[in-house]
Amino acid sequence: MGLKLIRKNIIFKPDSTRVLARYFNIGDVRIEKVIKRVLALTSAEKDTILNQLLRNFSNRHRSVVDVWERNFKRSMETPLSAEIMDYNYNLKERLIIGAYFTMEYSVEAAAFFNPSIVESPDQTQLQEGQKRIILSFRATGEGHVSSIVFRSGIIDENLDIHLDEVGKLLEKPKRFKNHEYNKNEFFSKLYNIDSVDNEFAEIILKKFPESFTYEELRKLIKELIAEHQGNPAHTLFINHILWLASSHYQITYSLDTSISERVIFPISDTERNGIEDARFLKFDHGNGSYMYYATYTAYDGSMIMPKLLSTKDFITFKVQPINGKIANKGAAMFPKKINGKYAMLCRIDGENNYISFSDDLINWHEEVILLREPQYHWEFVQIGNCGSPIETPKGWLVLTHSVGPMREYSISVSLLDLNDPTKIIGKLNEPLMYPNQQEREGYVPNVVYSCGQIVHNGHLIIPYAMSDHSSTYATIELDSLLEELLRNG
Repeated sequence: MGLKLIRKNIIFKPDSTRVLARYFNIGDVRIEKVIKRVLALTSAEKDTILNQLLRNFSNRHRSVVDVWERNFKRSMETPLSAEIMDYNYNLKERLIIGAYFTMEYSVEAAAFFNPSIVESPDQTQLQEGQKRIILSFRATGEGHVSSIVFRSGIIDENLDIHLDEVGKLLEKPKRFKNHEYNKNEFFSKLYNIDSVDNEFAEIILKKFPESFTYEELRKLIKELIAEHQGNPAHTLFINHILWLASSHYQITYSLDTSISERVIFPISDTERNGIEDARFLKFDHGNGSYMYYATYTAYDGSMIMPKLLSTKDFITFKVQPINGKIANKGAAMFPKKINGKYAMLCRIDGENNYISFSDDLINWHEEVILLREPQYHWEFVQIGNCGSPIETPKGWLVLTHSVGPMREYSISVSLLDLNDPTKIIGKLNEPLMYPNQQEREGYVPNVVYSCGQIVHNGHLIIPYAMSDHSSTYATIELDSLLEELLRNG
């Protein structure tokens, strides 16, 4: 194979100095003890503690006093004695108590990997041959909890990426639970992940209107729990209703944050152990209308749930679970409808590549079609996609990852028919990329992995992770790649 893949020298590394301020939950009993200890301090001691806190942490967070106030209020939501609840706290005491229930979390201390790339919504003030870009990464910190972080920059006519200055004052977004649920869709998803006897399911269904809000759902849940306290199986099912409802939400960031300061950190119970492998794409809805989507895997410690994230501006994001037969890891949307339907690459069995179609973005109930099974020795263990397909004049370009002996990951490429992407019309007879000697070492050795690419100045731009630790990117001439794919089709 005579293809010339150029690995770039830039390395995107984890930065342990980028920290979020999170609530520090030490348990109800200990919370009351800590509060009593703070209240027992003299006024002078409180002054000293608060001054030290402000000196050490005010320059590490955008508004740390707001965080402390918020965490003080959250601590007051725990079961506390009347003495503690009725006490008239002054500002100094609220801030100190809030600080005791705040912890810093380094979001990317452990790893900075599995990147994707899209062109930015802002393409102003550029020179010829330049494109403004947004890179997303899976960042992993303490406890191996994954979140989504971003970098922005410009790729120039020579295919060199120049990153914008990376912000240090990370911000968690404001969360809104204003989703309106459709009863049939909601319970269809619930029955996919839980089981309950039909008679009880009918009782529950009758209590819900055809559509309902989160607050209406919470009120119904409270009533249902009171009615069914004596049946553990019924109570568990009712709690799962609330668990699923929490997976629908909207988040928004302050306008004065840079994109590198916006962290999409696990919020709902369905993703409390991580947001994994977001595959971002720019979707063409036609008539000049675009939306950015990302499919990702939510993990709660025992179950996974595919989710869809959508945004127009990377400031406000909507999050919804994906329903249907593609409910597994590694879903990747096509960037436009095909023959009037949405299309999605997926892997429903952990081994093979599949494709599915749907009339809407959330419900994927049509038959899943096998696209490709492992064929070559470097992929005998499993294959999967490396992000959303890219439309070219010759076909849909799909990067794939493969696992071979020694659990070595490689990246290869396939070409699908433009009008019927269930047909493979081109492929490579060997991987485009194996991990080289510099890329083999990391948290998970012998891995190269990408979650999304773009085309720029006639070249494919491939950001990729190196052994689940850090990331880089490579480039290859698009026409040469297409020619090689069709030669081996």
